[in-house]
Amino acid sequence: MPINLSKGERVTLQKGLINITVGLGWDPNEGTGDDFDLDASAFMLGENSKIPNEKYFIYYNNMFSPDSSVEGAEDDLTGGASDGGDDEEIKVNLPKVSQEIEQIVFVVTIHDHEARKQNFGQVRNSYIRIVNTDTNEEIMKYELDEDYSTETSVEFARLYRRGVEWKFEAMGKGYNKGLEYFVNKYN
Repeated sequence: MPINLSKGERVTLQKGLINITVGLGWDPNEGTGDDFDLDASAFMLGENSKIPNEKYFIYYNNMFSPDSSVEGAEDDLTGGASDGGDDEEIKVNLPKVSQEIEQIVFVVTIHDHEARKQNFGQVRNSYIRIVNTDTNEEIMKYELDEDYSTETSVEFARLYRRGVEWKFEAMGKGYNKGLEYFVNKYN
């Protein structure tokens, strides 16, 4: 039975878990005009909460981490490819994550939000979930339940290490910023 998380809740991942899929999903509200191009990104951060180098920023133009532990999501340009399932997926092999990486932050941004006049208030059913890739079993899920009527990006969640364990935190922090903001924040 999967765990449903609330904002700020933290859960330890089960021991022995190797391959996970971080699935992100959303549905644009009907009649909101242009297609919604939401982009999932992962920032692999060291102990200083910064990426060690630009190759640890995983997004549509850099699909693989240098340690081969994270594979980025194929870009769904319209938000309509999933038909109710995950719109974008990021795959993580936990044992392969470089020891210099202490956390992986998962961010979703709305591409070209200013020109299209789009925000997360025009998106519904937004979630992030962790799936055991080897068994296809959903382990946990966090559904955004706030309005986010002015926000154009959300730090959904993070995976982080505590000793030999991996933990997952449901963050749900909204920003009225684009992807460039996070690149600067974590660089």
